[in-house]
Order: sequence, then C-alpha cells, then structure tokens
Amino acid sequence: MAANIVYTRGDHIGWITLNRPQEGNRIDLAMAQELAEVCDQVKGDDGIYLAVIAGAGKDFCLGGDVGPGSLAGEGEVSTLRYSPAEAIASIDCPTLAAIDGQARGLGLEVALACDLRFASDKASFALPQIIEGHIPVDGGTQRLPRLVGKGKALEMILTGAVMDAGMALEIGLVNRVVGQDSLLAEVEAVAKTLAGKAPIAMRYVKEAVNKGLDLTLEQGLRLEADLYFLIHTTADRTEGIQSFLQKRKPDFQGK
Repeated sequence: MAANIVYTRGDHIGWITLNRPQEGNRIDLAMAQELAEVCDQVKGDDGIYLAVIAGAGKDFCLGGDVGPGSLAGEGEVSTLRYSPAEAIASIDCPTLAAIDGQARGLGLEVALACDLRFASDKASFALPQIIEGHIPVDGGTQRLPRLVGKGKALEMILTGAVMDAGMALEIGLVNRVVGQDSLLAEVEAVAKTLAGKAPIAMRYVKEAVNKGLDLTLEQGLRLEADLYFLIHTTADRTEGIQSFLQKRKPDFQGK
C-alpha cells in the first residue's frame, strides 16, 4: 500500500507530499497521523533547512475525508490530536506550500500554516465549512485574517466562496503565482536558494515575525534584539563574515 505521505530529503530540503491523489489528497486520520510523524522527523533533523509541502496529482488538497476512518468520523479528540495544519506550523524551519489545483477546507488550512505559498495559475482556494454547517477547526479563522485582513477573511469564511489564484495573489493569500507547468521548477529554485541561507538565522526570522505579531511593538523589538545577539554566538555568523570578506559562497552548517 502506498504511503499517505511521501517524504524525501536532499540538499537540506525536506519534501512532504500529500499522497492520496485518487481522493484529491483528502486528509483522513491515517494521513493526519503520518503527517504529524513526518513533521516531527523534520523538526528533529538539523540537516533540514527548509520544508516544502505539495500534493500529488491534480489538486493540493480537497480537505478532510468524510468517509470511514476519516477525521470527521473519529470525533473532535482525534481531530485535535492529529491537527494537520498545526503539525506543519510547529516546524521551526521555514515552510513553503506548492499549491496546484484546489486547496479547500482543511487543505487550505494546511497551506495557511506554511510560511510561504506559491500557487499555479490554475489553483483555487476556499474554506467551505460554513456551507456544511460548521466552521474551520485547524486554524483557518485565525491564520487567514492575519494574512489577508479581517474583512476578506470573513468574506471567504462566511460565504465559503471559491477564490482563484489571481485574487489570492491580490489579497496576499499567496506570495507568487506562476504558470502551472512552471510551478515545481519555481518552487525548487526558491527552495534551493533559501536552503543556501544560514539556517539558524532563518529560524530566528520566523520566530521573530510569528511571535512578534502577538506582541506589542516594544516587546517585539526586544525579542528581535535578543535573537540578534544570540546569532552572534553561532559559528554560522562567523562563517558569514569570513565568506563575505573572502568573497566566496558561505558554507553554513547550522551551528
């Protein structure tokens, strides 16, 4: 039986693929559990500087599975125990979602949990839970307004309407839209560029931005200063200075 999650690593990049293409990569309980385990593996691997999340087949993810053994059928406790979006959000290195086709419901919540979102021009986005009589439960009501603002977030969530890639780019839901045939090449190129940066510095940037959103400006500036001083204790900081002076490409080790 094929794995629900395919995980490969190379060049300091972890590639996480949702792998139920015949079901539109709908996330059932087994997939959610596998995803949580893979995310733990990424977090425990100092050699991974960046993680990319994609979907196999023509869609990123159509949401949660409503069939036997699904998240919806297992009750709230199981849903919260294996929270797919929260598992992605817990990864401390930067994460990038490569979104082709549909990202609906829980699928969009997984994409929202990533730090960067690249979409093909054929991608579409929706949080349709309201149509089914419930609400997003894996961060959709919290992460979406932080990205696109309260008004647009409420419009999407209250109507459940589908948004195309162009509008998603316009409101800031995605960082970049490229042609469908170019998506994976674009994501790979950006991933390799980021993987060449200092990994500790990237993690600290992510921490400063994410935590800073929930702090006052004064508290955020203090956090930024603390992380800045911590960087000076790393070998990567020394390597960065030496490589600049020697006019060569830095060889960061994540130490």
